Amino acid sequence: FIFFFKKNDHRRRDYFGPNHRPFRRARRYNKLSREVRELACKIRDLNEKDAFRAQCTSRLLEKLYSTGLIPTKQGLHLCEYVSASAFCRRRLPTILVKLRMAQNLKMAITFIEQGHIRIGPDVVMDPAFLVTRNMEDFVTWVDSSKIKKHIMEYNEERDDFDLVV
Repeated sequence: FIFFFKKNDHRRRDYFGPNHRPFRRARRYNKLSREVRELACKIRDLNEKDAFRAQCTSRLLEKLYSTGLIPTKQGLHLCEYVSASAFCRRRLPTILVKLRMAQNLKMAITFIEQGHIRIGPDVVMDPAFLVTRNMEDFVTWVDSSKIKKHIMEYNEERDDFDLVV
């Protein structure tokens, strides 16, 4: 006896997984975004001249900016725009599509689960991994990846030393 409006059908498809159950992570992202908005509201209610408010504001904005959930550190009004989709935009498959390492999300998830992607020195096999702004620069192919070898051959960048490895 669940009725869905056809108007926001694309949002329902993004939010609901197989068998029309909400993804656990989507619920967690909704909860986190709600808590961020509530915290920003509580900080906003404090006295503007209070040093504690300034400290909490700068710490919250720095955390959200470094995580990549807000575009700038201008003010608390940006916390209103933190949503579950902001968290989803920072997931590793989405970053792979953004960096053009994969054509679509399904292919990106396959690459991650098969162990073709590393962040820094660590191989990441969890598609739900959240990538911060600092880690985004270190997303690369694993050295032993066949996909990396094909890309290097296509771009004529493959070295004889790479054949040994």
